[in-house]
Amino acid sequence: MNLQRDTTIAAPATGIGGAIGIIRVSGPGTFKMVDSLFFPAGDREILSASGYTVHFGSIRKGDEFIDEVLLTLFRAPASYTGEDSAEISHHASPYIQHRIMELLIDLGVKPAMPGEFTRRAFMNGRMDLSQAEAVADLIAADSAASHRLAATQLRGGFSEGIEKLRKELITFASLIELELDFSEEDVQFADRFAMTETVIKIKKMVDRLISSFRLGNAIRKGIPVVIAGRPNVGKSSLLNILLEEERAIVSDIPGTTRDTVEEVLHVEGLLFRFIDTAGLRQGGDEIEELGMERTLNKLKAAEIVLAVTEATDSAGEISDFAASVSEMTGNTEARIILIINKSDLITRNIASSLKKELEGLCPFPVLFVSAKYSDGFDALKKQLTASVETGRLDNPQYIVTNARHYDALRNVSESLQRVLDGFRDGIPTVLIATDVRQAIYYLGLITGKILPEDILGEIFARFCIGK
Repeated sequence: MNLQRDTTIAAPATGIGGAIGIIRVSGPGTFKMVDSLFFPAGDREILSASGYTVHFGSIRKGDEFIDEVLLTLFRAPASYTGEDSAEISHHASPYIQHRIMELLIDLGVKPAMPGEFTRRAFMNGRMDLSQAEAVADLIAADSAASHRLAATQLRGGFSEGIEKLRKELITFASLIELELDFSEEDVQFADRFAMTETVIKIKKMVDRLISSFRLGNAIRKGIPVVIAGRPNVGKSSLLNILLEEERAIVSDIPGTTRDTVEEVLHVEGLLFRFIDTAGLRQGGDEIEELGMERTLNKLKAAEIVLAVTEATDSAGEISDFAASVSEMTGNTEARIILIINKSDLITRNIASSLKKELEGLCPFPVLFVSAKYSDGFDALKKQLTASVETGRLDNPQYIVTNARHYDALRNVSESLQRVLDGFRDGIPTVLIATDVRQAIYYLGLITGKILPEDILGEIFARFCIGK
């Protein structure tokens, strides 16, 4: 998407369906073009009006009355885009919206491309690139936790941390470059030990950010929770009780669930995506085998696994099952919660003895529930939230939610590791300088200090029109 700053753009900023619609206009010709269509109810002139003012009037074309509207004005640079801007609030009729856009286009306004308003805000210095991406995340946020992460990034908390690391590396690079300028004199301007300590410190912070991506991405998209177990242990009943609705079919016939069933649930400000899966067993027909394959794929992508067994199973059987589920998840660091269903079939003393025995056999939290009597589910919800590293949410600026940022940080870490290896192995300074420049480059990609056109186009193409 080519950005033409000398053009004025417009687009609906709201969808059809409510009582009010808004058309957003931005660019150097905003006030002149709007003034030719807007007729204020009073005597106030639009062209000389101050920014952050709202005006009541009507949109007309000659004798054609379109609608009564509220016109909000924003003077550059104190606007979302950093340009002269206006928002036309009209009655949310598809015809009215289309007709106002048509009149603006007749005046020379260009229809905005997806994300073009936010891209102009970025190009005009109103926000950096990571903040611009946070706008889309904020709009898409569907839980308190994902909203908090996006809001922190939008306010610049994440950017400040990245920029601080980048400036430290630039200072470090300047010393390296200075040595290259005096290479013939064989001069060192900084102690190699101190330099190594600096790189180690920066790399530790970068690696900490990298390790946060699993949590950040899960919170942003919804934390995937796979319900796994043998047929007829009550997996579907478990899902139905958590959701408080009959979402999954419950039957005594083995193999009833042949495909995954997915639903979402908010618990303590976190969005969990529950996935009921086909029963884990060998054999079955071709469709059931396909369901098993999908179950295994979901297990490998899970953040949390509810491994469901029955209270009438022995401690050894339950422990072996939990171990097999853990093996199925691979090396994904999925957190496993062992759910002992049908606790109503055993006494409290037997349950206490079984739990104590299981705690000595397997490292996973053990919870007893009864899907039949809806017992134990409050404790399950508490365990779900405890399984998420909610402590890291106390410092949301240190949580990575964006895959592009994650890839860039991995490249930074690899570059810094080469710097450390270079110091250790006595590699020439010119090669070390190259790796330092690479680290600075990839940090710059995150905030937009480096501006490859193809990356910008890809980012803003994912925005909705009008934003």
